[in-house]
Amino acid sequence: MKLNEIAPKEGSIKERRRVGRGIGSGMGKTSSKGQKGQKARSGVAIKGFEGGQMPLYQRLPKRGFNARVKNDYAEINLGKLQQFIDAKKLDVKGTVDEAALVKAGLVRRAKNGIRLLGTGELKSKITLNISGATKAATEAVEKAGGKVEIIDKSVAPVQRKKPKSDGSM
Repeated sequence: MKLNEIAPKEGSIKERRRVGRGIGSGMGKTSSKGQKGQKARSGVAIKGFEGGQMPLYQRLPKRGFNARVKNDYAEINLGKLQQFIDAKKLDVKGTVDEAALVKAGLVRRAKNGIRLLGTGELKSKITLNISGATKAATEAVEKAGGKVEIIDKSVAPVQRKKPKSDGSM
């Protein structure tokens, strides 16, 4: 084998198409792009355009639902709660509510309430009065001899006015 005999594998290289080189080539005049117009030129960007007709994506109805009321809870882990108790930043005598947790610096603000998560270990007996807690967190607090009381902060449903009936049918 010699360097001048090296060639790529048969069929691996495709020759480039020479367009616009006369009608005899079969790709002359319009270069196999059809007739004149926007699509025969470069830079065509009419993917969703339907010629002024209302596009399909606008004709179809909207689907899905976005809840207007979303509960955004400030979250606390059991381990962090125990750290604050050990550092004597949080007083566990009596009931600890959301205001006490904010005052201690455990959370910056209560948002729509405070939710207790089950990561970490709790050794102290504590009574919590908070907006929510996971099942694992509640079990861990009860195992340590404490109690979790859930505050119901649910938003009342919107009352719609009934249409006035004038008695005519």
